[in-house]
Amino acid sequence: MLYQFKSRATGSVFMIQSVAEHVLAIIGKESGHTGIITVEQIPAAIAALHKAVEESEASPQDTRESGGDVDPNDEDQDGVAVSLAQRAYPFIEMLQDAHRAGKDVTWGV
Repeated sequence: MLYQFKSRATGSVFMIQSVAEHVLAIIGKESGHTGIITVEQIPAAIAALHKAVEESEASPQDTRESGGDVDPNDEDQDGVAVSLAQRAYPFIEMLQDAHRAGKDVTWGV
């Protein structure tokens, strides 16, 4: 299942379910079929993502979630490691652009 994040200020960002749910957990949002990150919530979301990226880079062996479904440093189909930073950067950029424009970010499945 894909999550589509969108804002009236930016293009869309798509994430597979496991990655999207991990990112949403980092920013303190419940995953679900739809949701919103308000303009007021965006700075805290960006800060939480930056902190998670820094922590994952400091100790990559501890980045697997308790459920074991998502490893931000997991390998893609070709065996290339994909870090949380690589997965989160497009979303962070979207949040920054939406915040500058004063627009919310929503998601849907």
